Amino acid sequence: MNIQKYLAFIKTVDCNSFTKAANVLNYSQSGISRMIADLEEEWNIPLLERDRLGVHLTSDGAVLIPFVRKICEDYRSLQSQVDSLNGLESGLIRIGTFSSVATHWLPNIIKHFQNDYPHVEYELLLGDYTEIESWIIDGRVDCGFITVPTIHKMETSILEKDDLLVILPQNHPLANCEKFPVESLCDYPFMLLEKGAKAQISAIFEQNKIAPDVHFTTWDDYAIMSMVESGLGISILPKLILKRIPYNILVKELNVPAYRNIAFALRDSKTASTVTKKFMEYLQYR
Repeated sequence: MNIQKYLAFIKTVDCNSFTKAANVLNYSQSGISRMIADLEEEWNIPLLERDRLGVHLTSDGAVLIPFVRKICEDYRSLQSQVDSLNGLESGLIRIGTFSSVATHWLPNIIKHFQNDYPHVEYELLLGDYTEIESWIIDGRVDCGFITVPTIHKMETSILEKDDLLVILPQNHPLANCEKFPVESLCDYPFMLLEKGAKAQISAIFEQNKIAPDVHFTTWDDYAIMSMVESGLGISILPKLILKRIPYNILVKELNVPAYRNIAFALRDSKTASTVTKKFMEYLQYR
């Protein structure tokens, strides 16, 4: 029961909300509040405080939460060994991912994995590249899909080189070009996709010594597609997210090399759970 209280404490901090933590853990909000109140009473220490922005750690809570996280990680390791002895009949795999992988790779990977291991459960966290790296390092997820090179030291396996492509409205003046000239990126309003601290699109500008007229910046691929479709500008997006798109836009290659390397990452394969290691064998189904 204490493990459940510890998980409630961690999840509330990570979500910055009792309500969100309750939704993730399938408890009522009052149930989450009660478990944390029990911990505060047991330890005689206030752990959390609320303000208009959400829930935050007290100074004492900030001191204790690394120890609570360590206990939960050790518990997951114990469960992993139990799962291994039981032939992987159960288990949980927590995966950090970004939108294009979640949309186009994970459904098929999980489908094949679930056929062989139907009792394994999944928790997917959608974020930007740097968030996912931090989740892996902090143990918030067991594994994740990222781009390389990485900011943090971790184990990675490159899965695919994903081209970065220019997207245009249908009536664009360069609609008939074979390859989009990189210097022409400066001639039209630009919708910039940036996922965390990894500025892959901005790197194209720097490498080619150009400065596009950026009108809008977001990490939401679909918001950019919608704006381009409406004629608000042009953009560059990864090829993977442009599969089966519902938007009336044109897709062009650049006349210079531009791509991202998508990788699967673990903090350390030696301490990875059995279910995570087994999941890696199914990445071929992406």
